[in-house]
Amino acid sequence: MGASPEEISIEKVKDAENLVVTRKGTEPGKIVIGAHYDFVDEGCGAVDNWTGIVAIAHAYRSVRQLGAKKTVIFAAFGNEEKGLYGSKGMALAIPTAEVPEYCAMINIDSFGLALPFAFKEVSSNKLTTVVEDRAAVMKIPFTKASIPYASADSASFLVRRIPAVTLSGLSADWASILHTNKDQVRAVNYTSVYLGYRLALATWAAVDASPCDAYQEPAPSILQKK
Repeated sequence: MGASPEEISIEKVKDAENLVVTRKGTEPGKIVIGAHYDFVDEGCGAVDNWTGIVAIAHAYRSVRQLGAKKTVIFAAFGNEEKGLYGSKGMALAIPTAEVPEYCAMINIDSFGLALPFAFKEVSSNKLTTVVEDRAAVMKIPFTKASIPYASADSASFLVRRIPAVTLSGLSADWASILHTNKDQVRAVNYTSVYLGYRLALATWAAVDASPCDAYQEPAPSILQKK
């Protein structure tokens, strides 16, 4: 997508390696756009999470062409499936004094089966509202959904009190596809991936144009005991 060697790095954290591409902004503030690149042994991980990696790659190309006020950190996280190891490593490595520099984290996990939605349990309310507003402007149907007992890489940043949202595009029968031998390219609806990418990019644009603390709020109750 045109990234220079100087923008690309391999970040080794405990139990994982992250591929990181950093696009410098012209003003203070950082936005993380992430997706995990690992997958379980069954299937080939086309939905979970090749779609997310494709989306952040295209988001990088768009940001590169559009220009960014805030620095954008594109992160391909390792070992999400084993326990969010890549995103936890990145989030925990941020020095406490630097946490306020992180304006938001936009996570993409498993587009391709249905229209995009926000994963309610691991998404900030204010940032989710931004996504909802952008979807309305773009006339993309959008909702908030709950997936019991599941988690996502945005949770690692919420623990550090960094506003975060996970965007997904799963359907009601997701459990019969993800983590099975049915997770193949033929299962992917490309329109779903495209709409999800557009919504993620629009969310980035909104955050990029806002004050860095615009979406700060207490962590969701599910994380407050951690």
